[in-house]
Amino acid sequence: MSGHSKWATIKHAKGLADAKRGKIFTKFIKEISIAARMGGGDPNSNPRLRTVIIKARAANMPKDNIERAIKKGTGEDGATAYEELVYEGYAAGGVAVMVEVLTDNKNRAAADVRNIFNKNGGNLGVAGSVSRMFQRKGTIEYDAEKVSEDEVMEVALEAGADDIVNEDGIITVTTSADAFASVADALNAKGFESLSADVGMVPDMYSPVDADTAVKVAKLINRLEDNDDVQNVYSIVEYPDDFDPEAAE
Repeated sequence: MSGHSKWATIKHAKGLADAKRGKIFTKFIKEISIAARMGGGDPNSNPRLRTVIIKARAANMPKDNIERAIKKGTGEDGATAYEELVYEGYAAGGVAVMVEVLTDNKNRAAADVRNIFNKNGGNLGVAGSVSRMFQRKGTIEYDAEKVSEDEVMEVALEAGADDIVNEDGIITVTTSADAFASVADALNAKGFESLSADVGMVPDMYSPVDADTAVKVAKLINRLEDNDDVQNVYSIVEYPDDFDPEAAE
């Protein structure tokens, strides 16, 4: 997990502290709405909705926003028809990139994603060219100065977690996608306050890049994440230790 966990957490924390908070919440609203539309508005009987709500709460999304998003998805508050799309491609240096999209206009989304890749030194690949390098897993992160690693480990493993790693001051709990909600619930019940909680695509291995390539890869990823239709961006990049992806603008 070297490089991934640290920067995911830093980016998450910075994003919630500035103007990107609104954009993050907008993405959660779309994700909650489509989960509610597909499986109903009760998180107890809709595992996908329950997982998204856990992620949204970890990002400090207000309860009222979550409830409105559920109502929107179930049709109580007006529904927008979103489509789920996945694009696979490569950034500079052949770094594999996966892009998850939720959009009400797939032609616009396809054109935008392709344009971002082309303008930032990347190219789209065919379906399956990149996804085979990833596995869907849950990750829950904690500040090692605020929680006990031993206590987190005890609760997480008993609840079904796969692994716990303490690196660069961040305790990362890794779970299968199916076990994510139960592990997160168990940790929350103990009062542990997470930095982030997510279910996403985790690379089987990472690809270290030099400083010049790091700038190009980060620019591509940042442009993708800024697009309103893009929900998540995953890559196998491992940035140099002294590199800040946020600074690559």
